[in-house]
Amino acid sequence: MAPVQQVLGRKEKDRAVELGEARSRLAASETKLHDLEQYRLDYEQAFQKRARGGQPVRALRDFQVFLARLDQAIQQQRQIVAAAQNDVSGHSALWQSAARQVKAVDSVVDRWQGEERRAEDRREQKETDERAQRGARPRT
Repeated sequence: MAPVQQVLGRKEKDRAVELGEARSRLAASETKLHDLEQYRLDYEQAFQKRARGGQPVRALRDFQVFLARLDQAIQQQRQIVAAAQNDVSGHSALWQSAARQVKAVDSVVDRWQGEERRAEDRREQKETDERAQRGARPRT
């Protein structure tokens, strides 16, 4: 059973690494989304401040076009975040499944080892009892 334990242990560790990598990708995509949203907010506030002083129509049009592109980029990044969240969920399920397999096999191995120890203890006790009986017999 040791080879099975090793294979399943490696599989579980691999799944844990994959889950960690998926979580890192999710964190990076969430950070990028936050940065985009913050940039949009800052850009809009700065433009509004300048617009109060008067802006040509072309500048307003350019602003609207740029905001539309930013909104599109934000929407795409939200989709990336959602996909990364799904990826984390999938990897989490795979890791949990692998961990359950390892735990099940470990439990079986522990049970078998316990049974082997008890059988060995019984054999040793039997041998001890037999030696004690032979030593207690009167010699003729």
